[in-house]
Amino acid sequence: MFRTIISVFALVSALAHGAAAPSRADWMYQARWGVFMHYLAPRADLPAAEWNRLVDGFDVEGLADQLGSAGAGYLIITIGQNSGHYLSPNKTYDSIVGIRPSKCSRRDLVADLSAALARRHIGLMVYLPAGAPDQDQVAMKALEWTRGPDRNANFQRKWEQVIAEWSARWGDKVRGWWFDGCYWPNAMYRSCEPPNFSTFAAAARKGNPGSAVAFNPGVFYPIFAESEQEDYTAGEIDDPTRVKCDGRWVDGAQFHMLSYLGAGWSHGEPRFTTDRAAEISAEIVRGGGVVTWDVPHGPTGQIPESFMRQLKSIGEAVGAVRR
Repeated sequence: MFRTIISVFALVSALAHGAAAPSRADWMYQARWGVFMHYLAPRADLPAAEWNRLVDGFDVEGLADQLGSAGAGYLIITIGQNSGHYLSPNKTYDSIVGIRPSKCSRRDLVADLSAALARRHIGLMVYLPAGAPDQDQVAMKALEWTRGPDRNANFQRKWEQVIAEWSARWGDKVRGWWFDGCYWPNAMYRSCEPPNFSTFAAAARKGNPGSAVAFNPGVFYPIFAESEQEDYTAGEIDDPTRVKCDGRWVDGAQFHMLSYLGAGWSHGEPRFTTDRAAEISAEIVRGGGVVTWDVPHGPTGQIPESFMRQLKSIGEAVGAVRR
């Protein structure tokens, strides 16, 4: 995997001692664990004014306080997903799709969240699908997206421009990207000619060359790295009890598992006992891995108390691990 190299001497020295070269995911290794939040529009036809009202009502300080009290090292939040609503403005996206009023929020919630989290020494990462919003037919057509094993070169060029605008604006306020739905890597990204995995990663790192990137192929056991451009594994898992971390590195990427604490992604009551959730987390961290848990939220982005109890227990268990 391509890594940021401090110097040739440092690289040779690290390899001589059996260590990996400096990685963009080193900070994740130090953070050990984090929280994932799907903050999405409830439906594709939600009026722009209503979406702006929801985004404006998001309490970044309240969520940051919750995450700080649990000892979380970072938050991953969705920029948007299938409805075509996004929680940050993007002129490039608006110019391509031509939707008025824009379904991108006026408020830059990512920037506001980053500021609140930074005051508590918590990192921020962002989620974005690798494809167009498939519940928005206008955007699908304008972006030239075809779902399935298609080269999708025109789409990818446009999507990278959209990603690059966000990345350039946020800079090092965003420390990593998690790209969902990279289901057809051979057709879309494994090419010597652009667009490919290299240009995809470069767009995400436009504003922050040190940004950690992962491409999600879906749920697979065991966890693996999708591309040499990955700094950490996407690691989407339905059953974390099946996961075993045997070391920090997987195909040159930081071992990372992402799963949900609720009945499913962003909904339901806790499916594990608090002790079991903490045990699973500690086992992965003890092995050299990083773990992220998805949790539900209320309208203002606050995490329900039943999940806060589990997150605090996870924080205590992970904090007790000494590698």
